[in-house]
Amino acid sequence: MVYFLALVIGIIAGLRTMTAPAAMSWAAYLGYLNLSGGWLTFMGYRFTPWILSVLALGEFVTDQLPSTPSRKVPVQFGARLVSGALSGAMVGVNGGTLLGGLLAGIVGAVIGTLGGAAARSRLATAFDRDLPAALIEDAVAIIGAISVVGMLRSLTI
Repeated sequence: MVYFLALVIGIIAGLRTMTAPAAMSWAAYLGYLNLSGGWLTFMGYRFTPWILSVLALGEFVTDQLPSTPSRKVPVQFGARLVSGALSGAMVGVNGGTLLGGLLAGIVGAVIGTLGGAAARSRLATAFDRDLPAALIEDAVAIIGAISVVGMLRSLTI
């Protein structure tokens, strides 16, 4: 289950860079992830989920701008890999396998980045506009992130 959740949160990072760490930070803050005593502890601090949520909301807005670069350019792709690695590592450390979670998060980020770009392109072509495709992708990322947090919650009960 740990590898699956790390992979899924990595996919979310591939779709929306800041949504995955924001969701995992909320999970840590709410006690669904135990990050205490390690280098990821800061992700569960009081203000961290709020800061990351504001950044995620900003990303939802800037993603709609025509000047936003492709997610496949090196800087954007790299940010998604780092986000997936961080988010996957958070799930992994909670399950006792930091490296496994980190690697699953990276693989998920690659899948989410490339698969998300392809799906959005097809949707934009079908709608003859990008905005509906982007909003659908936003919804998938949000619902996916909430689902992962919910699954983590159910594992702690």
